Amino acid sequence: MSKDTDGATGARAPRPNIVLVLVDDMGYSDIGCYGGEIRTPNLDRLAARGLRYRQFYNTARCCPARASLMTGLYPHQAGMGWMTVADLGHDGYTGDLNARCRTIGEVLSPAGYGTYMSGKWHLTHDRYNGAAGPKHSWPRQRGFDRFFGTICGGGSYFTPRTLTVDNRQIDPPEGFYYTDAISDHARQFIEDHRRDRPGDPFFLYVAYTAPHWPLHARPEDIAPYRGAFREGWDVLRERKFERMRQMGILDESWDLSPRGEGIRPLDDLTAAEKDDFDLRMAIYAAQVACVDRGVGRIVASLEAGRQSDDTLVLFLSDNGGCHEEIHAKSDRQEHLGTDASFESYGRPWANVSNVPFREYKSWVHEGGIATPLIAHWPAGIAAAGEFRDRVGHLIDLMPTCIELAGAHYPTDPKEGVFPLEGESLAASFARDRPRPAPVFWEHEGNRAVRLGQWKLVAKGLDGRWELYDMEADRTERNDLSAAHPERVEEMTAAWQAYAERTYVFPMDGRDWGSRVRNPLSL
Repeated sequence: MSKDTDGATGARAPRPNIVLVLVDDMGYSDIGCYGGEIRTPNLDRLAARGLRYRQFYNTARCCPARASLMTGLYPHQAGMGWMTVADLGHDGYTGDLNARCRTIGEVLSPAGYGTYMSGKWHLTHDRYNGAAGPKHSWPRQRGFDRFFGTICGGGSYFTPRTLTVDNRQIDPPEGFYYTDAISDHARQFIEDHRRDRPGDPFFLYVAYTAPHWPLHARPEDIAPYRGAFREGWDVLRERKFERMRQMGILDESWDLSPRGEGIRPLDDLTAAEKDDFDLRMAIYAAQVACVDRGVGRIVASLEAGRQSDDTLVLFLSDNGGCHEEIHAKSDRQEHLGTDASFESYGRPWANVSNVPFREYKSWVHEGGIATPLIAHWPAGIAAAGEFRDRVGHLIDLMPTCIELAGAHYPTDPKEGVFPLEGESLAASFARDRPRPAPVFWEHEGNRAVRLGQWKLVAKGLDGRWELYDMEADRTERNDLSAAHPERVEEMTAAWQAYAERTYVFPMDGRDWGSRVRNPLSL
C-alpha cells in the first residue's frame, strides 16, 4: 500500500482499506454500545477499540440517506430529495441518481482502490430496476467493480426482489436469508481482493436491509429474545435512558422525551396484545443481532488476512427507528417472522429504538436523524473507547474517504459536478473539534438546520419553527424560539439559502415553493 496519509497516531499510516457498514431503519440506541438491550458483541468490540460519535446525523429516510452517503452532497443535489418510486418533475426529485454527482466508488477507483458493494442500493428509479431496463444508475455503472445485492429498497429477506450479481438478476437459492448473504458476499469480496490485487487498498460498502420491515428472521435467532420485552416500552425506555447516562452517551442534564403520541400504556393492552408486541420486538432484535454476527464475520476475514489494523470500519444507520404500521399478507402470530407475513414492529418499539429523542424516521427532530457512528482503525485511530461530539452528517463520509485514500474529486466546472458539501472526519480521529459550518435537512416538508449548539426545526410545511439549545436540551423539550427571535431569523435565512441552492424547491414536485419562500411566516 502506498503511504501518503497521516494517521491520528502521528505516524505515517498506509492508505486504509475502508469498510462502510450501513443498516436500515435502526434507532440511535438499539445496539449495546449505545445503551441498547440487543446483544451486539462485535459492534461493541469495535466501539471499545475505536470511537463513538454522539452527534452524527443521517437524512431521516433511506433513499436520501444513501444518496448523501454515496456522494458527499445533500440528497436533492443528487436527484434524491424524495424516493425512487417517482420522478416528480424537478431536478431535486427525479428519484434516480443523477450525472451531477460522483459516488465514493467512482472517486476511489481511479486512486487505485478496488471497489465492492454488498447489499441494498436503492438509488435507481423503480422503473429501471428490471434486468431488461437501462442500468446507468446501477452500482456497476456508478463505480463499483463488483456488486451483490438488491437494486430496489426493502422487501422479503427470504425471497427478495431484484436480487443481483453485478448486472445480472438472479433468483434466491433454497434456504436463502438476505442478511447472511450480504455478510457472506462481503467476506468473499475481501478474500477475492486479497488474492487478486495484493497490496492494493479496497473500499467495501456493506448495506444491510436489516432491521427494516418486514419482520423476518430465523427461528433460532428469535428464540433468545422471546419474553425479553414483556415489561413494555415505558419500563424499557426509562431503563435504557439511565443506562445511556451511566455510559456517558447522554448528558446528565437532559430529560427523557415523553412517550410518543398515540402510544398506549402497556396496562391498557390485553395479554394477547402484550405477547404479540413482545414477539415483534424479539424478531426485530434478532434482525439486529444477525447484522452484528455478520459484521463479526467480516472483521474475522480482515483479521485472517492481517488487514484489520489497516482497515477503517465505519458503522451507522440510514435513519431513525420506523414508526410505520405495516400489516400485509398475514398477521397471524404463527406467521410472524416468516415469509408468510409482512409486518413492522410498530410505533411503541420505534419510540424505544430512538431513546432519548422525539419522533421517528421521516421527521428531522432528533429521533428521525440521530445515528450511532462507530469508527475503528487501529493504525489510524490511537483512541480506544472514546467519544466524539463533533457534529457530523452523511455528507462527511465522501470527503473522509477522499482524504484517507489520497483521491481526487472532480472540480473542473466543465464536468458539471457539484462541489462537495461535507467535511472530512479524519481530523476528529485524533481529537474532538467543533464544526463551524451549518448542516441542513429537508424531507417531505420537514426542515431543520444545525449550527453549533443551536438547532432550528419544523414539522411539515405548515409547522412553525422551533429552536433548541442542543447542549442544554438535545431531547428537544424546551422550545426557545420566542426567546431568541433574532437567532430564528438568522437560521431561517441560512436554511432558505440552502434550500434554494440545493434544489429543495418546489418540495416534492408540487408548487409548494411559494408557500415556503418566506419560512418566517410559517
